[in-house]
Amino acid sequence: MSQNKKIITGLAMGVAAILIMFFSTMPAAGSKEITIDDLVNNQEKFKGDYVMTQGLLNKDSIKWNADKIELEFEIFNEGEGSLPIFYRGVKPDNFTDDVIVIVEGFMQDGIFEAEKVQTKCPSKYEGEDMENYDGEMHKKMFNDKME
Repeated sequence: MSQNKKIITGLAMGVAAILIMFFSTMPAAGSKEITIDDLVNNQEKFKGDYVMTQGLLNKDSIKWNADKIELEFEIFNEGEGSLPIFYRGVKPDNFTDDVIVIVEGFMQDGIFEAEKVQTKCPSKYEGEDMENYDGEMHKKMFNDKME
C-alpha cells in the first residue's frame, strides 16, 4: 500500500471513530418532548423512552446532597400535576423561584430520572414583545457597529 493510501485510510478511520463517538453520546437527539401531564398520567407508555419535559421549579421541594452530588426536586405546570425529579450531578446555579427547568431522561417507578438538567432564565430577563420592535433603530445600531 502506498504512503498516500495509508494516510487516507487512517484519516477515514479517525473521522469514522469520531462520528460514532459523537452520535453515541447524544441521546437527546432521539428524545421526545412530552408534557408533565402526559408523563404523570401515562408513565407506562413512556417507560424506557428517553424523553424531555419542562416546567416551573417548586423551590420548596429541592433536596441537595452535596456529598453524593444528588439533587431531588419537583417541577410543575399550572393546571397540571407535579413531577418528581432525581438527578445525579451538579446543581445548576440559578435554581430559584420563577425558573423554568428543562429535564431529559427516563421515567422510572413514578420518578423522572434526569440525565440532563437545564434552567431557563426567568421572564424578567427575556426581550420585549415583537410588537414594540423598532426595525429602524436596529438597523442604525447594526450600521454603527459595522463602521
